[in-house]
Amino acid sequence: MKRVVITGAGTINALAHDVPGTLEAMREGRCGIGELELRDVERLGIRIGGQVKGFEPEEMFNRQQMALFDRFTQFTLVAAREAIAQSGLVFDGELATRSGVVLGNSGGGMTTLDENYRSVYEEGKNRIHPFVVPKLMNNAAASHVAMQYNLMGPSFTVSTACSSSNHAMAQAFQMVHGGACPVMVTGGSESILCFGGVKAWEGLRVMSRDACRPFSANRNGMVQGEGAGIFIFEEYEHAKARGAEILAEVIGYAMTSDASDIVMPSKQGAARAISGAMRDAKVNAEEVGYINAHGTGTAANDKTECAAVADVFGPHADNLLMSSTKSMHGHIIGGTGAVELLACIMALRDGIVAPTIGYQEPDPECALDVVPNEAREAKIDVALSNAFAFGGLNAVLALRRAA
Repeated sequence: MKRVVITGAGTINALAHDVPGTLEAMREGRCGIGELELRDVERLGIRIGGQVKGFEPEEMFNRQQMALFDRFTQFTLVAAREAIAQSGLVFDGELATRSGVVLGNSGGGMTTLDENYRSVYEEGKNRIHPFVVPKLMNNAAASHVAMQYNLMGPSFTVSTACSSSNHAMAQAFQMVHGGACPVMVTGGSESILCFGGVKAWEGLRVMSRDACRPFSANRNGMVQGEGAGIFIFEEYEHAKARGAEILAEVIGYAMTSDASDIVMPSKQGAARAISGAMRDAKVNAEEVGYINAHGTGTAANDKTECAAVADVFGPHADNLLMSSTKSMHGHIIGGTGAVELLACIMALRDGIVAPTIGYQEPDPECALDVVPNEAREAKIDVALSNAFAFGGLNAVLALRRAA
């Protein structure tokens, strides 16, 4: 089996339009959540989100591309450009035919869907743009990345709600680990901060009207975000032979299903995913120093996740650092695990653990070190990244500091 390393990273999210800016914001504990700027926002009960501001797609894409690229695809291509540039890879010859793309996404082209529903139902138009279907389909972003960078190997999209990115990255890891592909472009994206997207989530009554405060006793719900995180997963010897910078090593994963409830999380399902990732990575509990929590800021998720971590780690749970960066960039749904993986890389490479901001009151049911409000310096050898989705679909990644 092949060792798998990360040799490139790219992002755009509410904190910044690139990786350096995002990591700086995480170190500073800066909040990217603010007032939504949307059409008909006055009709929404929820008016805050981790919205990407200052993004001008017309400056990056031509008119023909704009007709094909929904906002989630635009985010993906921006992040992919940064990740591939950092990796230094050029995909041609055998490398092109054997390398591919696996991305996570949940809502697809929700913005395109929202705009065209308005056009047909509200404005009474009888014709829509001929590219609506290829623009809104969930696999659009993966397909455009493959076309733009000549990636002719396995390319597809994984859709498992809030675990989509972690499931996608686990699949990419397995392809490189098993020797099927020397390089995979992976991660995820989401853009559902449009009127219809927010209105639908309002109906669940799990959304906060003021802030995301994971693990704090006075938390009152999650806050949606948008953006993308893209990574280059590469076979270690291939990366070493070309002198690539290694950001971190991916050493294992696990995926489980609660098989119990469509919205309520299960402690047992989460615990099996966490312990399974450590077993696959061949690490023991004491080696893990940091967990990037799913940490949505809802009572059901936060308590269940903390209970699962306590069960798996036993006494070592008191020595763990665990934080939720959703408190800063919001819950990016299908893309959230990808953006959160940046916090794991920062902890492993730079020795800086991103904080859980907005923390105000201790919760006895979340009695772990959640790195409240301020980043922490710590030497981290192994980190886990948790993702637990509606439908009871769980995916946990394990990473090690680059040697």
